[in-house]
Amino acid sequence: MLYRARGCLSRHAEQRIRSHFQSELNKLKGPPVEVVNGVDYSSPSINFVFINKSLPFGEVSITDSDTIVGCGGKNGCRPHMGQNIGCEYSRRCHCLEFAAIDEARMTIEDWKEYDKTNFMGLPKRFPYYNPTVPGGNGGCLVPFYLNSRHAIYECNLRCECGPDCKTRVVQKERQIPLEIFKTTNRGWGLRSPVNIQKGQFIDTYRGEIITNEEATRREASAGHGKQSYLYSLDKHADSVGLEECYVIDGEYKGGPTRFINHSCEPNCRQFTVSYNKYDNKIYELAFFACENIPAGTELTFNYRDTDIDEEESGSMEQGEDEEYVECRCGSENCSGKLWV
Repeated sequence: MLYRARGCLSRHAEQRIRSHFQSELNKLKGPPVEVVNGVDYSSPSINFVFINKSLPFGEVSITDSDTIVGCGGKNGCRPHMGQNIGCEYSRRCHCLEFAAIDEARMTIEDWKEYDKTNFMGLPKRFPYYNPTVPGGNGGCLVPFYLNSRHAIYECNLRCECGPDCKTRVVQKERQIPLEIFKTTNRGWGLRSPVNIQKGQFIDTYRGEIITNEEATRREASAGHGKQSYLYSLDKHADSVGLEECYVIDGEYKGGPTRFINHSCEPNCRQFTVSYNKYDNKIYELAFFACENIPAGTELTFNYRDTDIDEEESGSMEQGEDEEYVECRCGSENCSGKLWV
């Protein structure tokens, strides 16, 4: 009798925790995010705050919006261009100054300018499919970017191309519903109750933006073996300096993507998306589907995915100073190990 009473009290407490967790999820912008558990009565920890954008912490400084440069001006981008989707000419768009160059459209004169590291006026690649083109994949990441590690640049609040510009996707935030669900062997995971197209934007990784020094302090304080939610904003480390790069910590504050699990054969990839081409320290970490994902399928990405290809780095085997835990992704080509 006492055992059953304790069980009822515990179950009632779990229901209250789940209700509180769901109420916090309801505060997020965009389509609904639900918590689902068909395994047991547990709920994710309530020691977590959902936020709609990353928050600077401590000594981290955010670029003043007045210093952001947009596209437009004389002969620049306009809302009516490209069938009313803005930014029709990549050579003129100031936001795409440092975007990937479209080498197939380069002329001899273009190559001369490129050698001088003068990127404005060169043909660039737009990141997303044109929404007016038949096919139904408007707004999805084009294969060139999806299959590469090039930084993605979007237009911003100071642009004159208009809110419907085809170069604005991530900044419009999440457009699909999500579910945080209990897996059978890997804790909590993330999925969507709707089909997701290849190249479709899912959501960003959010958290506290901290200095590299603060990240080191937090890791030391957490202790050995504790799961880390730190992601270094080191895409432009060559120009910023690795020690000066900021880090996003999504352990206690963040978004639903904090619950995405690892897979050796993932269906999502993480990309850097910037709204300010001159800010090499703060940008978005955005998840896109790298294949068509049926509704109800768990969303995963490779925790070891970097800008360096396996061929260039030599191997993805364990390093001398690295430790690992058993990988439970269940993919056909699972390595069996997940480095920590």
